[in-house]
Amino acid sequence: KSKLPLVGNTAPDFEAEAVFDLEFIKHNWQNCMDSVFLFFSETCYKELEFQTDRKSGGLGHLKYPLVSDITKSTSKSYGVLIPDQGIALRGLFIIDKEGVIQHSTINNLAIGRSVDETKITLQALQYVQENPDEVCPAGWKPGEKSMKPDPKLSKDYFAAV
Repeated sequence: KSKLPLVGNTAPDFEAEAVFDLEFIKHNWQNCMDSVFLFFSETCYKELEFQTDRKSGGLGHLKYPLVSDITKSTSKSYGVLIPDQGIALRGLFIIDKEGVIQHSTINNLAIGRSVDETKITLQALQYVQENPDEVCPAGWKPGEKSMKPDPKLSKDYFAAV
């Protein structure tokens, strides 16, 4: 398989310094596959307000590590590093417990991402893992009807919407 960080491929391993409960710790991806990570540059670390409520522009109380990629090795291995600028594009990778990339988006630096959209994408991934004979259609939200991945069987879904 390709070593590129593409959907369906194994996620690149990393080891990096992180902040969790306001303490610095070392984190290794392979030992923490059931965790959530956020990556920020050194500058962002200094600017972040860790305990500020989300509605006030902060991150709220994080229940997962905030990882620093000071060496830029993780950004490089995930294909988001802009080498001549030494900064990373806005990348999001959702990786399952087996270490396989299930979703990724990479945006221009000027384009932010929606936390709510990311949450729904994660919930859709969890839903289809628990219901492997179904798919989540565009615009799906938890609790809504899913559909069968078959042209004839999907007619039931489309007839109901």
